[in-house]
Amino acid sequence: MTDQELLDRLRQGGQDAFDTIFRTYYASLVGLAEGILRQRAVAEEVAQDVMLELWRRRESLSVQESLRAYLFRAARNRALNHVRHERVERRGEVTLAGESATAPTAPRKLAEEEIDGAVREAVAELPDRCREVFELSRVQGLKYAEIAGVLGISVKTVEAQMGKALRTLRERLAPWLPEGRG
Repeated sequence: MTDQELLDRLRQGGQDAFDTIFRTYYASLVGLAEGILRQRAVAEEVAQDVMLELWRRRESLSVQESLRAYLFRAARNRALNHVRHERVERRGEVTLAGESATAPTAPRKLAEEEIDGAVREAVAELPDRCREVFELSRVQGLKYAEIAGVLGISVKTVEAQMGKALRTLRERLAPWLPEGRG
């Protein structure tokens, strides 16, 4: 069944169409939101909210691009709104950062954790738009055209941002790459 057929059936109140959309996109929406929020439970709430709004607005729904792009844009916007709301709440609060000491483990596990941490840190330090494009492509598996639809930018901009992200990550992660790959 095509997206358009699903949307038509959804507009008519078809529970089966909603169920199909939910099963098809829910996990990806959670993944997208979690990439932005870094909190699984909140990401699940965001995805559920997007699906609830889809059902509530089914009769007046206007999807210009693909259903996937529409849902991803909605999840992205809700996740970003949540981040903005948290920033407002935290404004003025003093944050105490403390890391607990962990017992030493096998050298290989430590090395893997160090590399994982370096990758997460490098991705987190990318400029916002660059990081969003990278995560939508590499984490969510969206095609460049889909990313362009979700973010409301051109495919050329997606390509440029992805190139910038990959160059930056290669530079930042050079110490962890095998010789000749940096």
